[in-house]
Order: sequence, then structure tokens, then C-alpha cells
Amino acid sequence: MADINVTPLVDVMLVLLIIFMVTAPLLVTGVPVNLPETRAKGLDQDQKPTVVSIDRDGGVFIDDAQISDAELPGRLAEIMSANAGKAEPPQIFLRADKGLDYGRVMLVMGELNRAGLNKVALVSTGTEDRSAVSSGSE
Repeated sequence: MADINVTPLVDVMLVLLIIFMVTAPLLVTGVPVNLPETRAKGLDQDQKPTVVSIDRDGGVFIDDAQISDAELPGRLAEIMSANAGKAEPPQIFLRADKGLDYGRVMLVMGELNRAGLNKVALVSTGTEDRSAVSSGSE
């Protein structure tokens, strides 16, 4: 018999496809941050945003690289100058741990504003329990 049996090949490829489909969303976030929950819907985006993360200890990360507070203005200026020829400012996603002090988050947002990066989206996790939110009409 000269036929090649491709069934094992197809089985292995389907298993690999499922593994990659499950693990790909987990690789998106690089810095572990405990995000707050909200009922807001997701944003439509047309370009890849720059992710600024603040972890539980107050460390600031741009994408996956940790930077110090002294380096932050310079790095934000580089991001702005790299996008100088475009009509819109670059999209910034700000991810901050929910246990952080509000002043620490506002310090980073102030640096973003000072650099001219005004298109900032605050990242949170969605919540499915809509009954936990009070109506406010009591």
C-alpha cells in the first residue's frame, strides 16, 4: 500500500492550534498588574498602543521595560517625537494596580500630559455582575 496516512499529522496540528489559541491571549500582558473592575466597554483602536504599566510596588514600565522616574519624561518625549508626523497623538494604555496610591497614578498621568500624550486610556477588567452596582436613586 503506497498511501500516506495524514490523520496523525492533522491530529497533531489541531492540538497545536488549540494550544496556541489558548496561550496567545495570556502573552499580551507582560507586567503583572491587578486591574480594577469596571462596566465600561472596550475601545476601538486602529494602531498598536503603547502600554504604560505601574505595578503594585509603584514601578513604572513602558511596554515590558522597567524605567525609573527620572527616565520617564525622556522616554515619553521619545514616544511623542517618533509619532510627530502623524495627525493624531499616539494611543497610550495606562495599566495601574488597584492597590496603588492615587497620587502615584496621577504622577504618571501628569508626565504623560506634560509630554503631550493626551490620548490615554485607563485599562481595567470587565465585570459580569451588574447587580453589584447601586442605581444611586435611593
